[in-house]
Amino acid sequence: MTPDDPEETQPLLRPPDHSSVPRSRRGFLAAFAAALGPLSFGFALGYSSPAIPSLRRAVTPAPRLDDEAASWFGAVVTLGAAAGGVLGGWLLDRAGRKLSLLLCTVPFVLGFAVITGAQNVLMLLGGRLLTGLACGVASLVAPVYISEIAYPAVRGLLGSCVQLMVVIGILLAYLAGWVLEWRWLAVLGCVPPFLMLLLMCCMPETPRFLLTQHKRQEAMAALQFLWGSEQGWEEPPVGAEHQQGFQLALLRHPGIYKPFLIGVSLMAFQQLSGVNAVMFYAETIFEEAKFKDSSLASIIVGVIQVLFTAVAALIMDRAGRRLLLTLSGVIMVFSASAFGTYFKLTQNRPGNSSHVDLLAPVSAQPVDASVGLAWLAVGSMCLFIAGFAVGWGPIPWLLMSEIFPLQVKGVATGVCVLTNWLMAFLVTKEFSSLMVSAGGPPALWSLLARLCFLYLQCPFHFVLCP
Repeated sequence: MTPDDPEETQPLLRPPDHSSVPRSRRGFLAAFAAALGPLSFGFALGYSSPAIPSLRRAVTPAPRLDDEAASWFGAVVTLGAAAGGVLGGWLLDRAGRKLSLLLCTVPFVLGFAVITGAQNVLMLLGGRLLTGLACGVASLVAPVYISEIAYPAVRGLLGSCVQLMVVIGILLAYLAGWVLEWRWLAVLGCVPPFLMLLLMCCMPETPRFLLTQHKRQEAMAALQFLWGSEQGWEEPPVGAEHQQGFQLALLRHPGIYKPFLIGVSLMAFQQLSGVNAVMFYAETIFEEAKFKDSSLASIIVGVIQVLFTAVAALIMDRAGRRLLLTLSGVIMVFSASAFGTYFKLTQNRPGNSSHVDLLAPVSAQPVDASVGLAWLAVGSMCLFIAGFAVGWGPIPWLLMSEIFPLQVKGVATGVCVLTNWLMAFLVTKEFSSLMVSAGGPPALWSLLARLCFLYLQCPFHFVLCP
């Protein structure tokens, strides 16, 4: 079988048209169990936002972060995740999808435990590096697991739930960080991966992976467990694929290099939007904008992200990937430009006007124009996150699990995740420097707006499935 064979593009397991509705719902439970991995790495991503201000205020003997250490504390998790992406790609084809998810719970729990007991900055960074390693594995394996256990009618819905669980994890970190200091927040971070460990022990391996291992009986048993019946499911021959494996010569085939370029490009552009820097440093950004309630503003942003990611999950299969990516890019251009305008208007103003209380009651008295500028900051940030959530957030991860032929899936998805997290590291590590070298916050947000505008010109939009 060659990579260009039309049969290659068909699902390895697919139900007939007359039985599109499954008899069992345990497949949704399996998807939820796997999605606790993205929830855990969402919590790890969001952890730095409330933890950094707390650690900057810490007094001896607790570890204290200066500006340089704070930038590393936010960025080192992405460096660990890049390594985790490579490790996850290796584990995916050798250990299987289920065991890979089980293994990634270990560095999650260990990393948060190290942070909890940290006595110095190096221990904090080491804990973040471990949680990052787990993030890389989970971000690669969970979408693949969910895609391979889902039947076609709900594959887009369940695939989008990966990103939904990520943003729920970020919001959970924001909410908990409002009332917990950084040590107890790290203790809470151990709960989702531990729950995933318990649930995944009761879930089966994916039928697709079992078939590649020539375990047809186990694959049919997994289908029976997940969806209540194995009747009517059919699979193309997989022996040739399994024996061939990945070879560099395969990159000459359009069926290999085209999805490979699409996947890598999507991941790179997703991070160049700066969204991870925005989420990592949400409280710091609002403090820079002189908000009195920077924690509350961050929570509002998190709630908006969850709501719009849920909307994207519901409309993904109806609206199509290309339309949502284009709409997402338009919204991000407008909102990043608006946030840059806000910083430009408030820059150099004495007693920065945006220092307002978001919980203050609405009054019938005339509102000072400065308060409107404060809400311009919140509104533009929320719009940016909403735009990202409906397209550029979930779709790259969903397509990564769908577009690669089976014999290159482990390597290709590993390269995509490596690209994503390396770009995330560069953006988050240099975010503070760009705030200065780019000419301050107005120039930085203008730069992000121009990058988002490039997304609307990307030629790979026209080859994505509708």
